[in-house]
Amino acid sequence: MTTTLPAPTPAPPGEDRPDELLTADFYGYENLLPEEERTLLLKARTALRDEVKPLVNEYWAKGEFPRELIDVFRRLGLAGLPYEGYGDPLSATSNLLVGMVSMECTRTDASSATFFGVHSGLAMYSIFRGGDQRQRDRWLPAMASMDTIGAFAMTEPLGGSDVAGGMRTTARWDGEHWVLNGAKRWIGNATFADLVVVWARDEADNQVKGFVVEKGSPGFTPVKIENKLAFRIVENAEITLTDVKVPEANRLQRVNSFRDVAEILRATRSGVAWQALGVMIGAYELALAYATERRQFGRPIAGFQLVQDLLVKSLGNITACWGMLVQLARRQDAGIFRDEHSALAKAFVTSRMREVVAWCREIFGGNGIVLDYDIARFFADAEAIYSFEGTREMNTLIVGKALTGQSAFV
Repeated sequence: MTTTLPAPTPAPPGEDRPDELLTADFYGYENLLPEEERTLLLKARTALRDEVKPLVNEYWAKGEFPRELIDVFRRLGLAGLPYEGYGDPLSATSNLLVGMVSMECTRTDASSATFFGVHSGLAMYSIFRGGDQRQRDRWLPAMASMDTIGAFAMTEPLGGSDVAGGMRTTARWDGEHWVLNGAKRWIGNATFADLVVVWARDEADNQVKGFVVEKGSPGFTPVKIENKLAFRIVENAEITLTDVKVPEANRLQRVNSFRDVAEILRATRSGVAWQALGVMIGAYELALAYATERRQFGRPIAGFQLVQDLLVKSLGNITACWGMLVQLARRQDAGIFRDEHSALAKAFVTSRMREVVAWCREIFGGNGIVLDYDIARFFADAEAIYSFEGTREMNTLIVGKALTGQSAFV
């Protein structure tokens, strides 16, 4: 069956009109969304442009999280988007829309998008996928309305890629409570979150399990990580857990091993690939606008061959990655979505992202290293996206095992 798409109508270079396709949407991918979903995406685009973008450079420079962002995302009502029955503003939501919303948030600012992604993706999906019905009903409505903010604590000070088999944080049942001990690091939102999904190894059976730790629990101590060069708006924390008591009602009932955790990471990893696309698009738009305005040798630098080469290579990466992610979303919707699919997308798209932000920063010359022109923020934040949710190397090994049937993990 052949599908005929409407012709894309990109805005003129340097002009951001939310009623039209993005300049970077060269093949008109947004036209794949049904009208109801595209309307919601455009609503988010307008709010992010008008209410989020004016805040980010000030707070990025200070390394602080602007609490007013919570109100912006609350009014948009997007936190429950992937979770039917828990704040989903549409009767049925495609993974393509969920991905494009993630892209849209990151196109504006990667730090703000990560705050939202940690809450609505990692934390909410852990409860949605790993909790039983009572736990879903207990926590998800308030999280969908963003009256309750969530965080996700997996990475440890001495454990990242090897956390599946080497998790040091422990959980012990004392007859009345689970008792958690250990430490976590790089935990976004943890300094102010109302609840944190903490992953720990059960001392009894050596299996990884999930626990919802509520704000103010004795022995739970988050300390903000300072002096970051990327994601400066995100309040990442190092968490110390000292005899933290958690009731059985707060243990995620449908998580009994790391295999169950991997089901969660499979879905959230694809969201990171969409974030990488958003960073590429944001950087490209800035570079294209700058090239049309910046004059050298008596004319705009957009008229020089070498600048056009950088812009076209950037657009090629964006277009190729967007097409990959469209097909990934379709596989998710069809229920034929596997670990290697999201792993390939995360590895490939973040690698192309690195190329694009470097090319786009190059177009700015010396102006590309100051925050005033925005591009430096995209360049720096790309490094964080490249590393988290599994490094390129680890995701490559996931795909390699699927291709060859041989595990190269050590």
